[in-house]
Amino acid sequence: MALFSRDLGIDLGTQFTRIAFGESVLTEEPTVVAIAVNEAKAVEIGQQAADMEGRVPDTIEVVRPLQNGVIADYEIAVILLEALLRNVRSGFVLGGPTVAISIPEGITSVERRAVHEAVMEAGAREAILIPQPLAAALGSDLPIGTPVGSMLLSLGAGTTQVAVLAMYGIVTSETLREGGDTLDEAIVSYTRRKYGVIIGSRVAEEIKIKIGAAIPQEQSDSIDIQGQDQVSGLPRPISLTTDEVVEALEEPLKRIAETARRVLEKTPPELVSDIIDHGLALCGGGALLRGIDKLLTRELGIPAYLVEQPRHTTVLGAARALTPSVRAAIGRNLPSA
Repeated sequence: MALFSRDLGIDLGTQFTRIAFGESVLTEEPTVVAIAVNEAKAVEIGQQAADMEGRVPDTIEVVRPLQNGVIADYEIAVILLEALLRNVRSGFVLGGPTVAISIPEGITSVERRAVHEAVMEAGAREAILIPQPLAAALGSDLPIGTPVGSMLLSLGAGTTQVAVLAMYGIVTSETLREGGDTLDEAIVSYTRRKYGVIIGSRVAEEIKIKIGAAIPQEQSDSIDIQGQDQVSGLPRPISLTTDEVVEALEEPLKRIAETARRVLEKTPPELVSDIIDHGLALCGGGALLRGIDKLLTRELGIPAYLVEQPRHTTVLGAARALTPSVRAAIGRNLPSA
């Protein structure tokens, strides 16, 4: 596909990195790189690297360069971004792309600079940093260009970000450096504590996706899994139910709800009135957990709803931020690198 514009949106996430052009998502790959240790060279990136996790010899290290939404391994992040940008740049005539890349709201200037420098080193001509809640709101088609208040909760793998927005800016916000990965860890801890069985994070994520829920369901599903006995070290099968997963996720979900409540408490009353009328928009992969909308509606007293394409709102919003009219409108509200 030939791309005559060089404007790309990037969602550099803890679990997935996505790149969009216009209204299309060009690539979506796990934020993972496999490195040959002795050569300090990338062997695989993305899904192929993720498939190698836990299945490689000591000569290969599988690295996740982002932790809790920020760059933890700068060099590996550059390798990943460079490879992904190269894959979508075949139609560019000259130079690198202009990139709008999302960053968690409230991160430090050092963390912002790391993202900016990583994108530039990966081959971008210009890098614009856009707060993730603002990008997600743009991608969700929330009316943030008006004085009417909109509230959004983005539940990613490494962070949960809650914000109230109006006039293309963030009025109040809070970032919890916990997300979908924390939910997986809660399931791992639960199986170890209740059954004395150790499971990996990938199995925990599978449990969460297949039978997980935020509140008890009318019908409790079950799943059979293989784990490792904590005492003998031998394989041991167990069966988990939806009700058990609800119990396992209770504490981290409570912290997410408390984060949203604190944002509401800091919001001007006029905007709270708007939010009561229009509700809380939920996005991010973690928002697909069954019943989380009902849980937040119950805990906050305002209607919560899942937006369309919840996994892609941030990257599509980042791409939209580069259209001339939107870029001009949000320019004064963008952080500097």
